[in-house]
Amino acid sequence: MTITPSIKKDYLINLAENGKRTDGRKFDEFRKISIETGVISKAEGSARVKIGNTQVISGIKMDIGEPYPDSPESGVMTTAAELIPLASPDFEAGPPRENAIELARVVDRGIRESELIEVDKLCIEPGEKVWMVFIDIHILDFDGNLFDAASLASLAALLTTNVPAERFDLGEDYPLPLKEPPISCTSVKYKDTVVMDPSLDEEEIAEARLTVATDINGHLRAMQKGLNGSFTVDEIKKVIKASIDNGRKIQEQLYKSVGK
Repeated sequence: MTITPSIKKDYLINLAENGKRTDGRKFDEFRKISIETGVISKAEGSARVKIGNTQVISGIKMDIGEPYPDSPESGVMTTAAELIPLASPDFEAGPPRENAIELARVVDRGIRESELIEVDKLCIEPGEKVWMVFIDIHILDFDGNLFDAASLASLAALLTTNVPAERFDLGEDYPLPLKEPPISCTSVKYKDTVVMDPSLDEEEIAEARLTVATDINGHLRAMQKGLNGSFTVDEIKKVIKASIDNGRKIQEQLYKSVGK
């Protein structure tokens, strides 16, 4: 560790020992969230989400393709993430790197495990034709907590997606069939402190990360552990409770942003 990150780590740990964070937030408090939909005119659905200074755009495209052999009557969903070099000096152009693949996987898991998209309603001809949903995530500004920003942008984009039936001579366009969206909340741990919605500085010194996706009823839908450190049982319980509490507030904001 170079001198500057070492000084930063000591500063953040000292602040945390006094119950503080650099931006004055409580340990379980999110930064300001903004959600804007309809930002890509050529997409079936799209949204831009800002959490603090982190900014993410998600776009949804749909096409017709073949179903997987083991699910001949179900539509298909794929998720991809691109970390644009302009968003951070740490991001490089070229094929998806490990952090982009992990980001896409965590967002994908939250949506897939919660069965948000009713894939059984996306079958056109069993075993032959189904609707395919492509979720593309682009990072515009990176200041920590990409997981929650990317997940929220993807949810808002999906909630405003219309199936392009007219384009394929399959009748009128209609809203993508969805269930209740799961809200993703990420926490990190450094030394003995656990904070939610980590800033970039907090992420850089984190020893462990936990992303929890919950639904409107407070039920767990997905969990993803990251980094090499560990959480105690009590810490996990607190993270889950804070994720449920924040999740309900964020879901209200999400529904308002899409007019529901």
